[in-house]
Amino acid sequence: MKKHKSPLLPSLGRVFAYMRSDIPGVIFSLVLAAAAAVLTIIGPDRIGLMTSKIQEGLFGEIDMAGVAEIGISLVLIYASGAVFNFIQHFVMSTVTLKASKKLRSALSEKINKVPLSYFNTTTQGNILSRVTNDVQMLQQGLSQSLPGIISSVAQFVGCLIMMFITEWRLALCVIGVTFVGMFILMSLMGRSQRYFVAKQEHIGTLNGYVEEMYSGHEVVRISRAGEEVVNHFETLNQNVYESNWKSQFISGVMQPLMMVIGNIGYVAVCVVGAALAMNGTIPFGIIISFILYVRLFTSPLTQIAQGLTNLQASAASADRIFGLLDAEELEDESHKTFKLEQAKGYVEFDHVRFSYPDHPEKIIIKDFSATVLPGQKVAIVGPTGAGKTTMVNLLMRFFEINSGSIRIDGHPISELRRENIHDLFGMVLQDTWLFEGTVRENLVYNMEEISEEELRKACKACGIYRFIRSLPKGFETVLSDHTNISAGQKQLMTIARAMLQNSPMLILDEATSSVDTRTEIMIQRAMDELTRGRTSFVIAHRLSTIKNADLILVMKDGDVIESGDHESLMAQDGFYRELYNSQFEKSS
Repeated sequence: MKKHKSPLLPSLGRVFAYMRSDIPGVIFSLVLAAAAAVLTIIGPDRIGLMTSKIQEGLFGEIDMAGVAEIGISLVLIYASGAVFNFIQHFVMSTVTLKASKKLRSALSEKINKVPLSYFNTTTQGNILSRVTNDVQMLQQGLSQSLPGIISSVAQFVGCLIMMFITEWRLALCVIGVTFVGMFILMSLMGRSQRYFVAKQEHIGTLNGYVEEMYSGHEVVRISRAGEEVVNHFETLNQNVYESNWKSQFISGVMQPLMMVIGNIGYVAVCVVGAALAMNGTIPFGIIISFILYVRLFTSPLTQIAQGLTNLQASAASADRIFGLLDAEELEDESHKTFKLEQAKGYVEFDHVRFSYPDHPEKIIIKDFSATVLPGQKVAIVGPTGAGKTTMVNLLMRFFEINSGSIRIDGHPISELRRENIHDLFGMVLQDTWLFEGTVRENLVYNMEEISEEELRKACKACGIYRFIRSLPKGFETVLSDHTNISAGQKQLMTIARAMLQNSPMLILDEATSSVDTRTEIMIQRAMDELTRGRTSFVIAHRLSTIKNADLILVMKDGDVIESGDHESLMAQDGFYRELYNSQFEKSS
């Protein structure tokens, strides 16, 4: 099995550094936990004193006033301890919940700062697991385990001191028995950490696989790959089971082990204490006190062991959280002050060369050059893997080019902030993205001051106004998994959204590839309306949809091999004509 390392102190040290502003609350909570533990260990001494007073009065008159005084003090001691425990749990829970909220917010912000290459190497389910499962595990570990460990340590040390003050010979007996248990306990702790780290990693992998398979369950069924998916799921599930079982088994052994040690301690106290009492060396009340001390002395060891086990799981979660927070971010562009407020749409590609960061040796775009005039409709066509979508990603600066330049209205996009570039473009992609919310919220997503008239106009232009009016609540109808909307209607809604954005330039990436012919005609009309007067880049496999493009760029192996309008390219009798004719041959 692969070894996983997650040092406990460095990982949790980073967590405390992250929640620096809440450290006073943590310290206050831990002080209260220690104070409650100190009050707890005072109790047995008072109970022993009460027993001695009762024993002294068995053959005479019992000092009931003294017994009552001790009883009242015990009530106050235990009540104060309970109040301290309540306050420290409340404070610690509040502090850790605030910390988990900060971590989730930081993770959310981080996701928007990492380059797209990060998502190519990390599954969505794994990222989701860090935001939900790992943050929750960390929060529970800190709120429940840390005060318990501090309280247990204080109780352990206090018991040790009180036992030596009360009777040093009995104290040595208890320590001798407990030392063996502690040695075994620490050995188990050293072996268990890698299983907690492995458990969190396997859970993340399993979540990623489940998310992928669920989102594509139609393909799984059509491909009759259900058995293969189940088998792979069983393998991942088995990995989670094994790492979880090993970690839980080791942590589960700790408590029974300490119970055995505690019981042996009881026996030692009873035997040695009885011998000392028979000799008149100690009163009987001390034996009663020590029986309680044994419980209070061994119980903290069990709680410390369990708390450290939970902190190990928290440390594993913290490592995964900070693994994402430490991921390389996009270049800081705060120093760039120039902003292109309104673009005319003049775009130039000048000897662009590009390879993905994780495969620098594989050149995707070799030497791309093209000039796009304002208001032109530019179609980018070519076989799969030619670099069509890559060119759009470079234009949007989702990736940085290796050499050459891309300019908008004469300004290199490397001199513009990414946010500025994104404001200049509207996008309609092949994968329609609608979220659970009303139709209105989906259409005006992240846009302000959209009037009702503008909304109706965009929907009418896209041919979906009547459909929306037919919904139970019109624009206020909530879209969810249970709402019956076709793929074409979803695509038309994304086009209406892009129309409302009113950006000077557009990117349409295979927006009609997953619909039927009739719906394609409707979408094509909507896109023609959308692109009117705007510089637009259309990526399409169906060449019949881009016959009216002003400029067609034919790409192959990362280069533009042909360019022109439809008629001129057909007249060249080259690669474009071959592609165009092959599509009609397939459809005939």
